[in-house]
Amino acid sequence: MAVRVSGARLAAAVANAGGIGLIASFGIGLNSGHHRNRQFFVANQVALIDELRQAREISPDGILGVNAIVATKDYAKMARTAAAYGANLIVTAAGLPLNLPEYLKDYPDVALVPIVANIEAAQTLCETWYQRYQRLPDALIVENYKSIGGHFASQYEDGNIDSIDTTISKVRNYLTQRFAVHIPLIVTGGIWDREDIDGALSMGADGVQIGTRFITTEECGADLRYKEFHLQAHSHNLVTVPSPVSKPARAMENQFTADILAGSPTLEKRCVANCLESCLCRDKGQTYCLIQALDRAAQGDIERGLIFSGGAVKSIDRILSVSELMSSLTD
Repeated sequence: MAVRVSGARLAAAVANAGGIGLIASFGIGLNSGHHRNRQFFVANQVALIDELRQAREISPDGILGVNAIVATKDYAKMARTAAAYGANLIVTAAGLPLNLPEYLKDYPDVALVPIVANIEAAQTLCETWYQRYQRLPDALIVENYKSIGGHFASQYEDGNIDSIDTTISKVRNYLTQRFAVHIPLIVTGGIWDREDIDGALSMGADGVQIGTRFITTEECGADLRYKEFHLQAHSHNLVTVPSPVSKPARAMENQFTADILAGSPTLEKRCVANCLESCLCRDKGQTYCLIQALDRAAQGDIERGLIFSGGAVKSIDRILSVSELMSSLTD
């Protein structure tokens, strides 16, 4: 949902419909109008402030959050900026945010909601936060590795890993036995309709996070061609490709993913933003520029861009408003 796919309009519409609306911060300054005369990281910060203000104008009383990517160079700055400009919560992805409470110590009312892949990650995070900062996450988002969109941990490729219901159970038991607390656990990955939501709740989750399903909404910030590509997609169109962050990623097949898997020499390996802490494209001339590939897709170049997608893709016949979609998910 990054590089302006989930921006102010989408987040605010979700919040107005009773959900928690998330603005994706990764690459938000790229092609925002703020990047033209500004250094990339400054443009990111200014663009995030702009999106938060727009979202709050549309949804004055809704719950709004920002997804901050731990693997990026401006992660701490973006998290602090989000908190300073009205985000109710910070969701983190692509790494364990072991120092996040330190970065946000001046914003005690902002909820901290990390994404974790397994029980080991949850334990490491909670023990570190408890020992260093005497606090725990306000909620944990637990990845369903079988159907999460975008990046997932490399050890999952061999399939020798706990199922999502087992992971939820292990994390719940750990939090209860170690800290005697009930922290909300939120499942992400493979949530498409009400049946999927009910399934997640039945296994002990307190809620769900949904990404791909909201791409085919009127308020989504991506180009219409991007949305229409998803309208026509099916689960058999999904492929797993390598990524510059040294993790596999789940995406829709197109010419770009075919070139990646074939190791095509035509793949451009020019770093356009120096955005990641560690990047195979910038550091070793391998794979491709992640932010450029995602941006191309979001702008409608559906053959030369990278189209991340969750695994629970089902046929849909039209682009809906967020309010319509939320009604179908919650009625």
